[in-house]
Amino acid sequence: MILEDIISYANNLEQVLDNIREGIIAHDTARRIFYFNKEAEKITGFSKNEVLGKDCHEAFGKPFCGSLCHFCSQQPLLDDSEEYFTHIQTPQGEFRRIEMRATAMKDNEGNLAGVLALFRDVTGILNLQLKAEKPGGFADIIGHDTKMLEIFHQIRNTAAYDYPVHVSGETGTGKELVAIALHNESPRRNGPFVPINCGALPEGLIESELFGHVKGAFSGAVRDKKGRFELADGGTVFLDEVAELSKPVQVKLLRFLQEGEFERVGGEKTVSVNVKVTSATNKDLKKEVQMNHFRDDLYYRLNVIPIHLPPLRERKSDIPLLTEHFLQEAARRNGQKPRRISKEALSLMMAYRWPGNVRELQNAVQYAVVKCQGGLITPQHIPAEIASPSGGVLYSSKKLDDTMVKSALERSGGNKVQAAKLLGIGRATLYRYLSMKR
Repeated sequence: MILEDIISYANNLEQVLDNIREGIIAHDTARRIFYFNKEAEKITGFSKNEVLGKDCHEAFGKPFCGSLCHFCSQQPLLDDSEEYFTHIQTPQGEFRRIEMRATAMKDNEGNLAGVLALFRDVTGILNLQLKAEKPGGFADIIGHDTKMLEIFHQIRNTAAYDYPVHVSGETGTGKELVAIALHNESPRRNGPFVPINCGALPEGLIESELFGHVKGAFSGAVRDKKGRFELADGGTVFLDEVAELSKPVQVKLLRFLQEGEFERVGGEKTVSVNVKVTSATNKDLKKEVQMNHFRDDLYYRLNVIPIHLPPLRERKSDIPLLTEHFLQEAARRNGQKPRRISKEALSLMMAYRWPGNVRELQNAVQYAVVKCQGGLITPQHIPAEIASPSGGVLYSSKKLDDTMVKSALERSGGNKVQAAKLLGIGRATLYRYLSMKR
């Protein structure tokens, strides 16, 4: 083949690749980019002249593949081909969700010589899915009410950023599901997701749980221990019930959010980690600040991107969808044929106010599945407080017993205020009863 033919062949091949409707990027084992087609320019916002011959990480300001980069270590490891989703940021600051297929390129001896990646922008596809308002949900969150569609858009739009997100909403609305979705839709999804229930940790141990401790820091500290923030390095920390943190711990958390550093309890060495912080509470955090229960500077650090989950009573159009989901889930778990629910039973469920929200609905469906011996759930199979015309009062009698109280606490997820409402008594009455049983 003469030189002119070779040049013509190369030009024609480049023209073919430039007309493919997928972005193509290729680099060697030193991450030097040697091919970048026109669709890649269109999707990324970077021109060919800006990236060719440069280290991939330097050209884009960070790894193009995000946390999934196989060329961050000295010994790159890549299977023959891998497919995954990731996010990129254009020079204009826009985040785009892309579907990528990376293939290992090998030399004549079978050694890794580089990587060829084909990718396409699927941001618009996700937008169309959300606008279609199809029954189902997004990222394992069930719902098609307009309020939930707005939540799905917020998750998609904010997941690519590392800014702190604060999720608010009543007990049982699904705040942890939103936190998980934010993690799974982000470039950190291959990193750890570490949930921390701030209200469940003992006051004396919470600092150690968050930041770790060194051997001998306190009685019982027989070895060095990493805290939750260290365990979440490269991923996401989810601070549930964050309003329950004590003031001293709030100070240490604030410092970490400002500097990305902390010391283990009893230690002198400064530890740096790279984590995204998501928090949640069923309290009004702004009111907690006004009541001097929560630091205002920490509030503004955590509440950079707020997401508020509506209560179930404000999105009742999702009740049939959620009910069907929980019926299918119960059938799979128990190895049974899915139960159906009658119109009369569903009407009662639609009329109920659901103080325990989605969690209470799930409990009610599970109760009905157990009580129903046939294939159809009728009003007699659903919990009494839902069928009650008194607006959700579980028992009309004011004489309490252990069975009543236990049932109300279970149905309210341990929330004593909601349990008192179910029992039709005052909160103080319930507290007195519980204190007498201790």
